[in-house]
Amino acid sequence: MCGFCGCGQPDAPAGHVHEHDHEHGHGHGHEHEHVHAHDREHAHDHDHTHGAGHAHDHGNTHSHAHPDTRTVSLEADILAKNNHIAAHNRARLADARVLALNLVSSPGAGKTTLLERTLRDLGGELHFCVIEGDQQTDNDARRIAATGVPVTQVTTGQVCHLDAQMVQNAMGHIPLRPHGVLMIENVGNLVCPSLFDLGEAGKVVVASVPEGQDKPAKYPYMFRAAELVLLNKIDLLPYVRFDMAEFMAMAGHINPGVQVLPLSATTGEGLPAWYDWLRQRARNLAAKA
Repeated sequence: MCGFCGCGQPDAPAGHVHEHDHEHGHGHGHEHEHVHAHDREHAHDHDHTHGAGHAHDHGNTHSHAHPDTRTVSLEADILAKNNHIAAHNRARLADARVLALNLVSSPGAGKTTLLERTLRDLGGELHFCVIEGDQQTDNDARRIAATGVPVTQVTTGQVCHLDAQMVQNAMGHIPLRPHGVLMIENVGNLVCPSLFDLGEAGKVVVASVPEGQDKPAKYPYMFRAAELVLLNKIDLLPYVRFDMAEFMAMAGHINPGVQVLPLSATTGEGLPAWYDWLRQRARNLAAKA
């Protein structure tokens, strides 16, 4: 999990919350608040070497491999703590009657462009707010802020995903309006975000045609966790090799019954189906209130 990719190492900085207030043009007032995504416990790989004077040769060759039970235990502990905070986030969002969706994708799938267009097209009928996650820069948060929707950026540094603590802190900086929609744009990564519950109502995976039709097979945990899959950039189908039927079949095999909506955030093709899905999810939540 996360420790394997390096984002759990001691030099990985905690996330920072950057609040973007655009009530007065495009000025960016940044509140820097440390978001401690991880308790500073760290698992380290250890070579099986011995101290001075204890080097020895074994006549019979045998393996010294032992299960790294400490690492497994630490991973379980990190996820348990995350899930505990996520449960609090979910309860807070339910009390506020806010639909929270976790947008995940690999880098370059068009997640931010899709989110921008969604906010512009549906901003008049749904009350949106956004938590924007990136390892560095607030470029995407500035793009979202230009739509007029409240946005808070979480800069994660070397951490390759958002976690529940980051989201909990960020929620303190944005207005959660009743019957509103909180869009959480996760860091571009299809591995670690599949493990970390943020307290969202569901994960929406954004894939894209140029990435190839084998994405569900390569990242089964993420596609298995998805409530919805949006296949973006279908306007490029005439120019790249992509087997739509194979993608659909693979996604259905990994996650039976998952809905896949082909669309293009650039041309607008397929967007009405995504918007109808979003409206229905918001209505379903309102009906439960």
